[in-house]
This record gives sequence, C-alpha cells and structure tokens, in this order.
Amino acid sequence: MNVRIDTVFVGSLRALPPEGQRSGIFKTPVSGPVAVGLEGLAGDAQGDRRVHGGPEKAVHYYPAEHYGRLAALLAAAEPALADSLKPGVLGENLSGSGLTEDTVCIGDVFAIGTCRLQISQPRQPCWKINHKLGHPPMSRLIADAGCTGWYFRVLAEGSIRAGELIELIERPAPGMSLTRLWTASEAHRPAPDELHQLAAAAGLNPAWAKRLRERAAWLASQSAPPC
Repeated sequence: MNVRIDTVFVGSLRALPPEGQRSGIFKTPVSGPVAVGLEGLAGDAQGDRRVHGGPEKAVHYYPAEHYGRLAALLAAAEPALADSLKPGVLGENLSGSGLTEDTVCIGDVFAIGTCRLQISQPRQPCWKINHKLGHPPMSRLIADAGCTGWYFRVLAEGSIRAGELIELIERPAPGMSLTRLWTASEAHRPAPDELHQLAAAAGLNPAWAKRLRERAAWLASQSAPPC
C-alpha cells in the first residue's frame, strides 16, 4: 500500500482565545521541503514544552480520514463546527490517509523523505483543542472516538515534503497497535497483565511505560486478598 504525506504543517506561537495563552496549535501548510531535527520540524513551535514537543513528541501525525468521522459525530448538533474540521485544524505536523491507530503499532519505524521516524505514543487531546474550536467537549469526543493521532521521535534527521511516501521499514512490537494501547489506557479497570505487556513494547515513550506499570501495580494491589 502506497501511503503519502498529503500536507506538512508548521506553526509559530499565537494567542489562544479566550484567555490568550501562547500556543503552537495554529498550523500553516508548507509547500517545499522542511528540515526535521531531533526536536521537530524547522519553523514549528510549542507553547508548553512540559506537555508538547521534545524528542519523544517531535512530530505529530494525524490521519486525515479522522476529520470525516469527527464531522459526522458533530453534524447534527454542531454543523458549523463539523464543516470546519479539515486537516491541520487539530495542530498536526503531518497529514495523510491510509494509516490509522488500528494499522500502526507502538515503535513502528517509517522512512519519510530522508528521515527515519518512530512512533512513540498516541497524542492525548487536551483543552487547547476545546479553546481553539470553541467547543468544550471536543477533546473528550476525540478521546472517546479513539481518533488521537500519534507522535513520532526522530531517529534520523533529514527533510520531509508533501507528496512523499511513508514507508514502514521496521515493526519491533507487532500486535501492539495504538488502538490497543489507547483502549487500555482509557479503560476504567484494564487488566494489569495487559498494561505490563503494553509497557514492555519496544519503542514506547518511557514516560508512558512508567505510567502503565504504575497503574498495573495499583490495580493489582486493589485486587490482592487481605493479609
């Protein structure tokens, strides 16, 4: 299957209504090649480096087909918002069709342009999406639908441009799809064994792995018989 990057997006910091926080969620398409370093795309900025950007969240990919799904969920109650949902709106760097959380796995390595990128974790939708779109339930809707997109870490620096192929070159954790990871992380009481298996997946962001192991230990302690 030939999957291509449809659009490359970057964004500088802008004020996010209504309170004016500085955010990089506003992205603009780039037509030519874009340099990609260990911390992301040239010309791209993040407003809060505690939760966005950095080596483990250097490049954000969002499946373009998710916009149609989200628009369908909103069409009846929020038709104007549904019509506004187009690639780039959720702050992604790379947009394409043909890859989703169902078909990619933790740690997958892709060749894109002259870069090598590795999936490190899902993107956790946050309140900035709600503020940008003026719809407080939006991040929850995205999370519940599992339409999260994901982050890449950069294994080999280079450049990317729209129209280039996305080629899977390594899958160190087969069976560990991002849908499986997201479902477990969102579940009320997931099986501790499932959390441990996911935490051990090669390529998972160490912060995510630590959180999964800690949650597994807590769940196990709640089900342990009293002394």
